[in-house]
Amino acid sequence: MRQSVAGMAKFAGSLTGATMLAAALLFPTLAHAQAQNGLSNLFGGIFSGSNPAPSQALPGGAQPWSGEDGASGHPLMTATAIREAAANFDNCVAAMWPDAARRGITQENFQRFTAGLSPDLRIMDLLDSQPEFTKSIWDYLDILVNDNRLAKGREILAKYKAQFDATEKAYGVDRYIVAAIWGIESNYSTQMGDRSVLQSTATLACIGRRQAYFKDEFLSALEILNRGDLNPEQMRGSWAGAFGPTQFMPTAFKRYAVDGDGDGRRDVVDDPSDLIASTANNLKKDGWQAGQTWGYEVVVPKGFNYMLADRAKVMTIAQWEKLGITRPSQQPFTHPGEKAYLLAPAGAEGPGFLMLQNYRVIMKYNPAEAYALAIGHFADRLRGGQPFVQPWPRQERELSRAERLELQQLLSQRGFYKGTPDGQFGGQTREALRNFQASIGAPADGFASSDMLERLRGR
Repeated sequence: MRQSVAGMAKFAGSLTGATMLAAALLFPTLAHAQAQNGLSNLFGGIFSGSNPAPSQALPGGAQPWSGEDGASGHPLMTATAIREAAANFDNCVAAMWPDAARRGITQENFQRFTAGLSPDLRIMDLLDSQPEFTKSIWDYLDILVNDNRLAKGREILAKYKAQFDATEKAYGVDRYIVAAIWGIESNYSTQMGDRSVLQSTATLACIGRRQAYFKDEFLSALEILNRGDLNPEQMRGSWAGAFGPTQFMPTAFKRYAVDGDGDGRRDVVDDPSDLIASTANNLKKDGWQAGQTWGYEVVVPKGFNYMLADRAKVMTIAQWEKLGITRPSQQPFTHPGEKAYLLAPAGAEGPGFLMLQNYRVIMKYNPAEAYALAIGHFADRLRGGQPFVQPWPRQERELSRAERLELQQLLSQRGFYKGTPDGQFGGQTREALRNFQASIGAPADGFASSDMLERLRGR
């Protein structure tokens, strides 16, 4: 859920689950720190390289900290700094009592909920993990939007029809979008993570390079427990503190959680009314447009100027139509006056998409375009819609991290890339690649194919 850090800082080293998968697709640096654990448990290391092998396993299958410096190079992520901070962990937690008191947490509850806390140093490896390989967007969609998950989603929609009816009436948010988020975040409550939110957020509040952000998350978790909305056993989730079927961070819980059934508690873990209403409230507060779709699959004509395929280049659908953009079915667009931007996640060889306001809202929930596309498509399928019509360029392979780094270095040598090569692809890399493609007369779609790497190598 979008409840993590603002903007790109939402990612900055705290991703798991659907977010990690999405971030590793279009923009490996663009996701959020919310770090759902459900899908990372489900897929294991499919979408990222392995972390350094531990010397031995811990009870319960947990892995110990590698004892190595973090890959980010941040001074707080050196092995020495981590060990020193871990040795001071008890003092760090105790020092947060004045802040907790200012938030209305009783001293009795502060002592009760922090008693026995110890740092989980394995999180330091996860905080700084850098995937060696990424997955393509079509593989991502194949895995997340599948028949089994769709069948389960339809069961959920039928089982909780009354709750979805009440939520749609109260918030104006499409039930299928809420059901899609539930399905993709936790596979309908079957993969939510099993780490203590208090332990995880306390660890990150006292150790490593994200302490200020996670201090707020830790104190917010204490507020939730102090108020009695949830108990510590319910607050189990990802290593970065996201919990529940739709994966709330503690600070997002405070902003968006509502009591959907009037029982006096906001239980987003075990109470379907609260879970559905709270997720919808999140989307509504982020600007959800009732009765509108998220976007359309479109056909992009040959010879199209892909420099226009940019989130900043917004036009009305009627204007896009004048440029030759059509729907695969040749159906008319419902509202030609709506404003949209063009997304071409697989470049000129794959389908295009016109993205509307509600797609931007989904991206506020999780700022990775692949994730938002999966949510929108999954919702449409739950509604009875068909799979995407146009084929993906499945013959293309994803570049390894070393190849991504090399591509950036070659773009930099040619004067197209101005950033520091790091093997992580974001908007700056895509823009540089577009400019290079335009300079050689290729479609300027910003798609980092192996062919583009070879052309940069001059072969």
